[in-house]
Amino acid sequence: MNTRFDSACRLCPRLSGFLDQVKLQHPDYYARPVPPFGVDEPALLIVGLAPGMHGANRSGRPFTGDYAGVLLYDTLHRFGYASAPVSVSADDGLQLIGCRISNAVKCLPPENKPTTQEINTCNRYLANEIEALPTSTVILALGNVAHLAVLKALGLKPAGWKFGHAARHALPDGRVLYDSYHCSRYNTQTRRLTEPMFHQVFAQIQLEARS
Repeated sequence: MNTRFDSACRLCPRLSGFLDQVKLQHPDYYARPVPPFGVDEPALLIVGLAPGMHGANRSGRPFTGDYAGVLLYDTLHRFGYASAPVSVSADDGLQLIGCRISNAVKCLPPENKPTTQEINTCNRYLANEIEALPTSTVILALGNVAHLAVLKALGLKPAGWKFGHAARHALPDGRVLYDSYHCSRYNTQTRRLTEPMFHQVFAQIQLEARS
C-alpha cells in the first residue's frame, strides 16, 4: 500500500522542533513520525490520536509500550486481530491479523495536544491511507479528535456525524465508521471507558463484518 507516509516529515514546526528536543533527551527513542502498523488491506482500521511520549514515540509502533496500548492490544488479541495480547516493542514479533492501526497525527505533540492546524496538516496522510483501503474496511475512531480526522479525510462535514461512544455511522461512500472513547490511562482509570464497554464496540464491529 502506498500511503505516501513520510517518516522525515517536518511540515509542522512546533512538532518537529519538539521531536528534536525529545531526541536529545532520549537518544534511544524513535522520535520521528510514527508509521501505521498492520496489514495492507485490513477488515478493520483503528485511528488513534497521536503517539505517546514513552509509547509509540519511543518504540516507533502505534500504542506500543505505554498504558493506552494495554487495553487495545489485549482486546485485539481477544477478538482475533492480534497474534499476542501485549505489545512491548516494534521487534517483539506481534502481528496484526486483518487489522491496521494509525493515528490522526503522526508526531508526538507537546502535552498530547496537537493544534487544529497540526491535525489538518497531517490529515493528508490519513486521507491517502483511507483512500487506498477497500470500502469494506470498517474504521474505528478512538476519541473525538480521531473521529473528526476521519471525517475530514473523507471530505465530510462533522455536523452530520456526531461522535459518541459505540456510535455507528454509515457513510455516503459505503464505509462504516464506529466510535469509541480513547483507551487512555485517564479514561480507563476514571472508568469513562471500561473493558466491557470497549469489548462491546469490537463485538459490534465483528457482527458488522459477518453481515
